[in-house]
Amino acid sequence: MTDTSLLTGHCLCGAIRFTAKGPPLWIAHCHCDSCRRATASPMTTFFAVPNTGLTWHGRPASYASSKGVTRGFCATCGSPVFYRYEDKLDETHLYAALLEDPSRIKPERHDFLGERLAWFHPIPDPQP
Repeated sequence: MTDTSLLTGHCLCGAIRFTAKGPPLWIAHCHCDSCRRATASPMTTFFAVPNTGLTWHGRPASYASSKGVTRGFCATCGSPVFYRYEDKLDETHLYAALLEDPSRIKPERHDFLGERLAWFHPIPDPQP
């Protein structure tokens, strides 16, 4: 993995940009029904950062998608940009695909694998 002490990214139109200082707290693929619907994809990949190291350029709109959960998105292009829940208000979960270079991070796990779509088969990491 490359240096992850400074990660930058943006939505599709560029109206919302972020800078995250410090390495991610964790990086994971999520297979839950809610994330699939929010992203219109079979799974999504998040990385968590402490709010103290996160700077927004532009203001994301937000939506309370379920009890205790807020999802942020760009009001111009509709790109999802963050996920927060009330048990972890000191961190923000950002979508890895929004990074300037998503290959700079590597997911560590799969969450909610029991909700994985039956036809979606993640490719395992190659063995060294």
